[in-house]
Amino acid sequence: MTEETSLIETSWLALPELAEVLDETAARVRRLFDDRQLIGSRRDGVFKVPALFVLDGAPVVSLRGTLFVLHDAGFTDDEAIDWLLTHEESLGVAPIESLRLGRKSEVRRVAQALA
Repeated sequence: MTEETSLIETSWLALPELAEVLDETAARVRRLFDDRQLIGSRRDGVFKVPALFVLDGAPVVSLRGTLFVLHDAGFTDDEAIDWLLTHEESLGVAPIESLRLGRKSEVRRVAQALA
């Protein structure tokens, strides 16, 4: 199994789609990346964001702090995305699914152990 196939199913949003889902301007969406509230990756040559990183028309609230923990552990954006979208045995689900359920402390504890 390749790393790509081990990722949970999610659609990927290109920036115009992301701006529409968030109901924000392109400038505001870029600021979300600058503020590390969202991260994305080049998929099929286009910069995209996993749709699971958005909940109820906004970035998943606990994603930002989790991204800081992952980056402090030495993860690149691509590695952080892959980790967030891969089933984590200790959580029982992919980390992004736990974050969407409000279980940020558990996710961050696992992420800190990766350092």
